[in-house]
Amino acid sequence: MSVTGKAGREARTAARRAARHPVLNRLTRVGLACRGVLYALIGLLAMQIAFEGGGREADKAGAISTVARLPFGEVVLWVMVAGFVALTLWQLSEALLGGPGVGDRLKAAGYAAVYVLICSTLLSVLLAGKATSDDEKSRDATEALLGLPGGPFLVGAIGLGLVALGVYWVREGVTKGFREELNLGQMSPRARSVMDRLGLAGYVARGAIAALAGVFVVQAAITYDPDKAGGLDATLRAFAETPVGPWLLVVVAVGLMLFAGYCFGESRWRRVH
Repeated sequence: MSVTGKAGREARTAARRAARHPVLNRLTRVGLACRGVLYALIGLLAMQIAFEGGGREADKAGAISTVARLPFGEVVLWVMVAGFVALTLWQLSEALLGGPGVGDRLKAAGYAAVYVLICSTLLSVLLAGKATSDDEKSRDATEALLGLPGGPFLVGAIGLGLVALGVYWVREGVTKGFREELNLGQMSPRARSVMDRLGLAGYVARGAIAALAGVFVVQAAITYDPDKAGGLDATLRAFAETPVGPWLLVVVAVGLMLFAGYCFGESRWRRVH
């Protein structure tokens, strides 16, 4: 083996050892619980929209701003920063050092990108006192992409990708594919049953949101109108504008809060490293 090849193998071994460090493992589990806090707050904000109309934005920026207003909110947000940084490092290690499956590596890279954005929002609230809403970020990004050569096709492809992601999440919930990520051997039969129900409801709700958001992005590509591409808040509000009124949004909001419960269980039983 060449010196370069040996050095590369040693570097990968050191990276894997760092990724499995007990401190990073604990912080990653803290991050999974913080993820549950965000989903619970988004669900509550969506419920407020359903029953009261208006209300704060039901997205990650709105949830984080809600935490900031709580007693000791700043301390909680710094804990969340540490947790989401750990989640980012974990997913980056999976993307770079994980198994041979290309799909799994791409999924890990996607999660890492999402966690980086959440860390950015957390730091924005902590250091600047405010954060840009998901709706505004979505519109700005769509407008920038539409201005590129072939932009509408790129935006349309992203929208179709979101629809596909939504279908995938619904399938994960219905088939209980999320079980593959849990240490089932450490769980009691009752715990497995509870996690099955929470995962089913949560993944279906997330899938419905992603699919509808994808539809909006496709509409933005077809009409060349970035305002059509809403973020999480706009997508949730669209559920309240269906013929059944706010009740569909209530169902989705409950699903998000149940997914928060799944995240709390995941922080204990997820196979992290």
